[in-house]
Amino acid sequence: MKVLFAVLILSLSVAGQNPAAKPAAPSSPDGKSIDSIIHAMYDVISGPAGTRDWARFHSLFLPEATLATVLHKDGQTLHKVMTPDDYVRGAGAYFQQHAFYESELARRTEQFGNIAHVFTTYASRHEPKEQPFERGINSVELLNDGTRWWILTISWDSERADNPIPREYLKTVPQ
Repeated sequence: MKVLFAVLILSLSVAGQNPAAKPAAPSSPDGKSIDSIIHAMYDVISGPAGTRDWARFHSLFLPEATLATVLHKDGQTLHKVMTPDDYVRGAGAYFQQHAFYESELARRTEQFGNIAHVFTTYASRHEPKEQPFERGINSVELLNDGTRWWILTISWDSERADNPIPREYLKTVPQ
């Protein structure tokens, strides 16, 4: 019964409802590999003040995908869970007025069959060459539907004095 349910759900979610992958380069379309989708994830939100390529952004995610941020305020740990559309509404207004560049510093990937978990350490900057104003870790869950990789979930938390990035997450583990 579990197998039948899983097949039904998978067929409903991948049968023509997902946006097509946008090519970052003709030889490496977004989602072709774990590397290409992680690169696209950073690339699509980074740039000078102005509109981002939100069609490309949406093409990275399954329709049921979520994004979740961990917030720290007044000694409390809070979280906010969003859909890709929620993220576009919130971040889009900010990106219109502010340059934002996020880049990967290191990566750890675990994969089994068609699922993968990626811990990708990031640095956020207002200009590409300046010192980061924030660093943290994106936890990314991926699914391969047999054709390409899709983002299921991105969760992130930022580095703070009481939450430094562990040394092992500042080194990329060879795959």
